[in-house]
Amino acid sequence: METLVRLRDFCKKNQRKFYISNDIKLAINVKADGVYISSSNKKLNSKFFSFKNKFRIIGSAHNLKEIKLKELQNIKEIFISPLFKDKTNKQLSIYRYLKLKHATYMKDISLGGINEKNIKKLKLIKPCGFAGISFFDKKKAPKKGPFKFIKSND
Repeated sequence: METLVRLRDFCKKNQRKFYISNDIKLAINVKADGVYISSSNKKLNSKFFSFKNKFRIIGSAHNLKEIKLKELQNIKEIFISPLFKDKTNKQLSIYRYLKLKHATYMKDISLGGINEKNIKKLKLIKPCGFAGISFFDKKKAPKKGPFKFIKSND
């Protein structure tokens, strides 16, 4: 627990959000910014917990069944993936992504295979946000692009 509190403090000092994966009670105890509920987590029901206003519940899904389950779990923002093909995942396709996006009230965050070559395609789907691992790697990140990166204050 002490290590998590130090990590939380480090994140706050560096203006980063701190989320705990799949454990709401622990996230509340360490005063995390929120909890991430993975697509494989089928049991967790966050409606039984009361949260402070800024506590965020985020999750991930790959298909309609998982999206509907995340709605039951009280998720507010959802990573829909994989948008683009990468080394380990097949592509959802823009059409299928849009179908999943419009099937829910949750804010959508595009994830998976986003790179300098396909980032312009994000304009077609207009996600609330996007995430990528290698895209934000300082060695591989694009020098400029079609998107402005705005620091979130919430």
